[in-house]
This record gives sequence, structure tokens and C-alpha cells, in this order.
Amino acid sequence: MKGVGIGVALLACLPLVGLADERGPKGLVGEQVETQTAHWLRLQREGRLASDHPQTSTPAERELALQRWLESHKHPIPEFYEQDVGGKLGEQ
Repeated sequence: MKGVGIGVALLACLPLVGLADERGPKGLVGEQVETQTAHWLRLQREGRLASDHPQTSTPAERELALQRWLESHKHPIPEFYEQDVGGKLGEQ
């Protein structure tokens, strides 16, 4: 009998749970109002404004990009960089 009473009490509280979400706009952190930047980041993250026309690259473009990537591995990474090679600030 106690279980039925608890069940009825929980069902009576359900409308209050729905009201908790209708208090207004919530931000990313706590009760802060969402900024416009946060709004655009959320739309981007959720993909709501994604284009209907996906951008694809041609096989030739993919081949050129792969070649550039492969060429980048031909240059050795020096153990130390020379400090004076880049010039100095304020030098004309």
C-alpha cells in the first residue's frame, strides 16, 4: 500500500519537473544567458545549419593535397634551430 502512495506522489510531481525547464534561456554554464558566440558554437556543434550541398573535392584536388602532404615529410626536422637566422625586431 505504501508503494502505491509513493507512486501517486511521484506522478503528482511530474508537472513540476516540466516547469523547471521553462524558466527561460540557459547558458552553457549555470544560469548565465547564452551569448551570441555560444549560440553560434552550439548551432555549429549540433549541425543544425549545415549546408544541404556537401563540399567535395575532385580526384585531382585530392591527389595534389596528398602530394603536398607527402612532400612535407622530405624535409628533416633540425635538432636545434639557429637563433640568428630570422633577423631581429626593429631591423629594417
